Amino acid sequence: MKEQKRIPTDGGPIKWTSPFAMLKHAQLPTGSFSHAAHDQNTAISTVPKNNRGRVDIIRQTAHRGGKTVTVLTGFVGVGQAEKEALAKQMQKLCGAGGTVKDGRIEIQGDQRDTVARILIEAGFCPAFAGG
Repeated sequence: MKEQKRIPTDGGPIKWTSPFAMLKHAQLPTGSFSHAAHDQNTAISTVPKNNRGRVDIIRQTAHRGGKTVTVLTGFVGVGQAEKEALAKQMQKLCGAGGTVKDGRIEIQGDQRDTVARILIEAGFCPAFAGG
């Protein structure tokens, strides 16, 4: 039978030992742990490789017959050819259609997480805007 430990009620000192005291002397690896490096599907690293500017990621359904579209706006200093290359890469990785219209990239469906990951890899700083 397990021995029961009693806490003194007369105001005396309480003998308490931390359950983590053993870890102080253990040989554990140092450094920070990044969930983004281990689980690409759920975590997004917010630190871009090189800052090429902020890009807004918007989910829209208006004027599209109720269908959801992911719209990317706010590209600064990016040419039409590079936008079309980014759009093609996003379409391929999302498995959806899309287009480049009026300086915006539109990808069919709610693809915000995948698109944000692609933008981070390209050096942009994505920001979720709108609904």
